[in-house]
Amino acid sequence: MVKDSKKTGMLVKQDAYLESGIHIGTKIKTHDMNKFIFKRRDDGLYILDLKRINERLADAAKLIARYDPKDVLIVASRIYSGNTAKKFAKLTGVHVQTSRFIPGTMTNTQSEYFTEPKLLFISDPRGEHSAVMGAARVNVPVIALCDTENITAFVDLVIPANNKGRKSLALIFYILAREVMMAQEKIKSYDEFPYDIRYFEKMDDE
Repeated sequence: MVKDSKKTGMLVKQDAYLESGIHIGTKIKTHDMNKFIFKRRDDGLYILDLKRINERLADAAKLIARYDPKDVLIVASRIYSGNTAKKFAKLTGVHVQTSRFIPGTMTNTQSEYFTEPKLLFISDPRGEHSAVMGAARVNVPVIALCDTENITAFVDLVIPANNKGRKSLALIFYILAREVMMAQEKIKSYDEFPYDIRYFEKMDDE
């Protein structure tokens, strides 16, 4: 999967992207996401551009790696995104929150949930809107997984992707974990990354 992808500049083989459904959007397209869309299928589903997905995943990994892991917060409130995000956090040392984001978490110093991340990663701008707005109020940059139907206001780095599918999310966090660990020098080559996509896809209770 890796050796062949290096020749094309892709983080994984194109087939791996296609099989995960990472590029398959919804039947709704927002103006914000129009530039990331490759085409509209006959069944009405919008398809995201794989090259843009690949580029943005690489950019996101580089950005995350520039921060101290303790200063990075991932908010992933859905079952599939939360499951994969926790595995990413375990490998990279970042913080993760899988429960509902409480308004005021980043702005109310009196809150029992108060935290001061320097970088926020969210899995869905609509589902985690409160986190996005909290970050905007304290000028914390935001990385977000955005599907074709998302609005990207206050998102600093958009990763166009199917942000609901189990396989898609597993591939996203597989790639990000591997790239961030390379940047953190926890591994020196892809061959030293001992996890596969199935590890990220598998639910904790399975």
